[in-house]
Amino acid sequence: MKRVMLTVAYDGTNYHGWQLQPNVITIESVLNEKLSDLFHEEIRVIGASRTDTGVHALGNIAVFDTEARMPAEKISYALNQRLPEDIRIQNSREVPLEFHPRHQNSRKTYEYRILNREFPMPVYRLYSHFTYVPLDVERMQKAADYLVGKHDFKSFCSVNTVAETTVRTIYTIQVEKTNEMITIRVIGSGFLYNMVRIIAGTLMEVGRGNMEPEQITDILAALDRTKAGPTAPACGLTLVSYEYEDGIGY
Repeated sequence: MKRVMLTVAYDGTNYHGWQLQPNVITIESVLNEKLSDLFHEEIRVIGASRTDTGVHALGNIAVFDTEARMPAEKISYALNQRLPEDIRIQNSREVPLEFHPRHQNSRKTYEYRILNREFPMPVYRLYSHFTYVPLDVERMQKAADYLVGKHDFKSFCSVNTVAETTVRTIYTIQVEKTNEMITIRVIGSGFLYNMVRIIAGTLMEVGRGNMEPEQITDILAALDRTKAGPTAPACGLTLVSYEYEDGIGY
């Protein structure tokens, strides 16, 4: 028996998120099916991040156990021949049997992209959120700075969130604009359900002038989801990478 780690990239447009759900196609269900077919044994992957419907990834992490003799580093090649074009394995390697992708100290990087121009651009519609209302990036960055550090992010997660604690640590948030594309890049130790999308929605409210940057401290202190901005649409969000303390990751 060996445990294999996969670095998985995908376009989430056509999937109902990562996690297995009845009667719908998810990233996890496709991986389970194709791996089971490849090795002629029942395979069930364990994912690091259970991304939502429509969310994309450049480097989500999954592990699975197998009795197969195929070298772990060759599995990515064999599996990619069976996967649909919108899912691709970027790397496969053997890890210790006790390695669990959600129970390790790690740094996770997400990016939320906003196309900010007068009219939508069709080629970006699946990978960014469009708004024609001008956004002030400097105000957004000032607001984002209040979120850096260790805080209780209860105001920035879905009311349906199930977690032992809503305290998380954000290492950095950068808000940058290149031409007409604004990118919010968030690096943290972990994220709650819808946390990055709610952060993005709140920063956009600041960028529109509907909130002041200094209000972020009050929103954090309120521990009340209704005090933060709306949940930004899923299409703008991409899980960029996972980096584990031992160097494992994309």
